[in-house]
Amino acid sequence: MRHYEIMFIVRPTLGEDEVKKVVKDFSEIITKNGSKVTDEQSMGQRELAYEIKDFKSGYYFVFQVEAEDDKAIKEFDRLALISRDIIRHLITKVED
Repeated sequence: MRHYEIMFIVRPTLGEDEVKKVVKDFSEIITKNGSKVTDEQSMGQRELAYEIKDFKSGYYFVFQVEAEDDKAIKEFDRLALISRDIIRHLITKVED
């Protein structure tokens, strides 16, 4: 079993319901591809250290993921790169 931590930033121009939908959709991407989100953490809206895509702040979220293979992680990465709602993401493999 592999463990990953996924941090992503959702653009600040979305409403509260839209932000929740983005988080839910990306959580479902992981579960539909055979992995499990073991912990989901909202860090709230924070200022960015520098502008990203003309945004000065964003909503931070962290997922802890358990996966048998990297299929779900690759799909999350692919869709996060083309999503207009996620302005930045980082996937880290956690060593046990």
